[in-house]
This record gives sequence, C-alpha cells and structure tokens, in this order.
Amino acid sequence: MQKQAFLFLSLCLMAGCTGHVKPPAEQAGTPVFQKTTYQQLPAWDKDNLRTAMDAFRLSCEKLLQIPAEKPFRPLGTYGDFHEPCRAAVSVNSVNPQAVRSFFETWFDPYEVSVRETGAQEGLFTGYYEASLRGSLKRHGSYQTPLYAVPEDLYTADLGQWYEDLEGKKITAQVRDGQLLRYPDRAAIEREGLPAAEVVVWVDDPVDAFFLQIQGSGVVSLDTGGTMRVGYAGKNGHAYFAIGRALIEREELTKENVSLQTIRAWMELNPAQAQDLMNLNPSYVFFRALETDGPVGAQGVVLTPLRSLAVDKNLYDYGLPVWMAFDSPEQGKGKLAQLVIAQDTGGAIRGVVRGDFFWGYGSGAEERAGKMKSRGKYWFLFPKTISMN
Repeated sequence: MQKQAFLFLSLCLMAGCTGHVKPPAEQAGTPVFQKTTYQQLPAWDKDNLRTAMDAFRLSCEKLLQIPAEKPFRPLGTYGDFHEPCRAAVSVNSVNPQAVRSFFETWFDPYEVSVRETGAQEGLFTGYYEASLRGSLKRHGSYQTPLYAVPEDLYTADLGQWYEDLEGKKITAQVRDGQLLRYPDRAAIEREGLPAAEVVVWVDDPVDAFFLQIQGSGVVSLDTGGTMRVGYAGKNGHAYFAIGRALIEREELTKENVSLQTIRAWMELNPAQAQDLMNLNPSYVFFRALETDGPVGAQGVVLTPLRSLAVDKNLYDYGLPVWMAFDSPEQGKGKLAQLVIAQDTGGAIRGVVRGDFFWGYGSGAEERAGKMKSRGKYWFLFPKTISMN
C-alpha cells in the first residue's frame, strides 16, 4: 500500500493534481452548439461523399465496441451512435445521394462556436504521411534511429483515480524504483535510448523530426521494399512549434512560415538545425504497421481528405464533421467537405481547431506544409441527442 500511495503521490505532483487539471492556455474555451439545417452548410450538396462513408464505417467499428451508456464528448452517449452505425452498413456508398440521405436521416448539423468569445472561426492545419529512406541495420548514411516505445517508459491514466481526470495521462521514466520525468528531445538526441529498440534507421535527421510531427510515414528500405511506421507513444513533454522560434528570431514571418520554409532554413543552416529541433522537447516513438495506411488515435486507418484530428480533451472520436476552410493552394478559394474526427495531435488544442489529413505523396506534403487556414466546422450529432 505504501508503494502504491507513493506512486500515486508522485503522479499527482508531476501532473499538478488539485482535484482537477488546469488546461493550458491554448485549450481555453467552451464549445457551444447551434442547430442549423443542411441547406445552411456551404456546398453540402456538392461533396461526393463516397470516401466519407468509408471513413465513417471504419469509425463505427470502434464506436460499436464501446458500451452504449458511456458518455460521448461533447454530447450524448456512445449508444446514440450505435443505431446509425448499424444502418450505415447497408448504405450504397457508391451513390453520393444515398450517402447524403443517410446523414440527413440520422444526424442534425450544429454550428460550433466558442462560448467565451463567440468566435465561429478557428485555425485549421494539415498533416500527411511522410516519405523516408531507411535501413533495418545501422550503416553508412543510416544513422538516425526511429525508436520503439522504451521499456522504462510508464504511462498512467489518472482517470482511474479521479473521474474528473478522465482522459488525462502522465508519462514518466521508472528508474531504480523512482518515477522521473522522461528525458526530453535534447537528452535523447545526445545520449540515445538504451531501453528502446530501434524500429528502423533513416538517413536524414530532419526527415525523422518531421515524421515525429506527422506521426506516420512510409520508409523505402535500402534492401528493397517499404515499411510503414506509425505513432506508438511519446515522452510526455509538451510540443513546441519550432517555426515560432524562427519568427521570433526574424528568420521567418508569420505570413511565410511553413514546413517548406522551415526545412529550407535548416538546409541553409545545417550547423544550427539540431539545436533548433531540440527546442521542441516532445519526442515520438514508433511501431511498424502492417496496415494499408496510417493509423489514427481512434485506432482506425486514416482516409485521405476525410480524416480530421481534433482536440481530444474536448471531443471523442467518430464524430462526423462538416468543415469549410481556405484552401492552402493559391486561387482555390474555400474547400468544404465531410470529414470524420479520428485523430488528435499535441498541437491540436481548441474549440474550433483541426488538423486535416491530406494523405501520402509529394502533393499531400506540399498542401499540408502550407496549410494554416481559417475555417469553420459543424458537428453532425445523432438525432437522438437532446440539447436540453
């Protein structure tokens, strides 16, 4: 009992437990939902919804496994999704009108805004599945490891002790019976991780860094063939956007900062590149995937142009979302389409905030890297959910 009590006390000290966990500043805000109609959704009748239904069915496989009585954030219960999910199986997804009729029959759209400010618009960024070169053996240019989850990494779900901490986790290192803060990026890069196996060695530390931000990638192996790697865990440190540091140094501006301009700066300043990357203390661990695509936080394979990462502290996965945002491609105007909330990310915090999955390839990387769009979204809640 003393050992268990000490462990929990240590967890609380690290998490700052006082009966609740105060969210960081960027999480501030409470979502408000205003019922609307499908006719009010921009370009609702223009979207070819076939792949959206495919993505929703993948989420339904997970939703149907969760007890009906469990609350679904932000509203209702998982049971509200069970009947629509069962009905989705028989919908002819090749017919866009049949899919549109399905969502209109089972769901009502609600505009999302921030209670404290009234804001309906927020930031939408993009991510993609990265492409790297690697080897299963360390040699030649293949000197940068992609680590698996270390044996000494301990993750605790604080919701097991307090209901109001549900969804809150703490990550630590267990060493000689003590619970310690896990090493940050700089320490890992400097000292390595003896407690972790290497999934694959890659030939470019900058590619490895951006892979950690994207969360998944395809590695072309030196022996031929490829392997897909995906997110398996992280060291528990907060994510820091290194582009912010380059803006503060006046190397870049808010207007031109992007994945492409950050990478270009590091190529021009190779001696400073590692120090810049080390400003982001968060470090991601990987696992080999046998799937035909990257796997999101919901545990389903992500669908290009149909999967959205949301703030996991506010919203549960599987929710259909109609979003309208400025295209990252010049001259393309606004994009509007149906997506499914299936993922999250360390930088995705806020009531109106999303990360749009573009898929794999150079085109996806180009669009995702440039995307910092203003936009709105509407949640499609099952009609059985009451707003009272």
